[in-house]
Amino acid sequence: MHDPSLVLYTDSSPNGFKATIALEEMGLPYRLEHVRIEHGEHLQPGFLALNPAGRIPVLVDHAANIVLFESAAILLYLAQLSGQLLDPAPQPRWAAITWLMYHSASMGPLLGQRVHFECFEATPNPAALKRYRSLTEGTFSVLDQQLATQPWLAGERYSIADIATFAWLHIAALVGFDFSPHRHLTRWYRQVEQRPAVQRGIRLPAPATGP
Repeated sequence: MHDPSLVLYTDSSPNGFKATIALEEMGLPYRLEHVRIEHGEHLQPGFLALNPAGRIPVLVDHAANIVLFESAAILLYLAQLSGQLLDPAPQPRWAAITWLMYHSASMGPLLGQRVHFECFEATPNPAALKRYRSLTEGTFSVLDQQLATQPWLAGERYSIADIATFAWLHIAALVGFDFSPHRHLTRWYRQVEQRPAVQRGIRLPAPATGP
């Protein structure tokens, strides 16, 4: 069996889970390289040659001689490569891209900051905690409103926007951020969580653990 041309460099993190879930959903053959952040492997010269920012995930497509970092770019590339999870019709396609960009620019960074200040900051910072709790609650409300009248973020079909959003909410749930009052968001979360490819993806390269 030939070595697959797609190689994913990743660790167990929300951004990494976006890529593993997408690859599992799309059924694309790939090789996984575990970059152990706790051992500083993301700062080694070999990895920095792939992503000078020193962050996972990184996707290398050897067949096309393409190296991609930033999870949203990887999701868009995989959707184009596979022809899956990004509707070809203009309206749902751009809806999915819009919600993917909302996640990348707003939801993901806000939840990342809240996780840092709530779970990892050595000295409690009440002002930062208050700010990021308020901002993430606002984000949950936006998502809940979007999901009140449709099954998926971009409409009638599951897409890469759902994958990106779920990956961070999986970590939020794991560390104890309660979004259950947002019933449409919670319904959607349970719906995504039950997908077999999602269940595989959040265990690669290893299941995430709480702080």
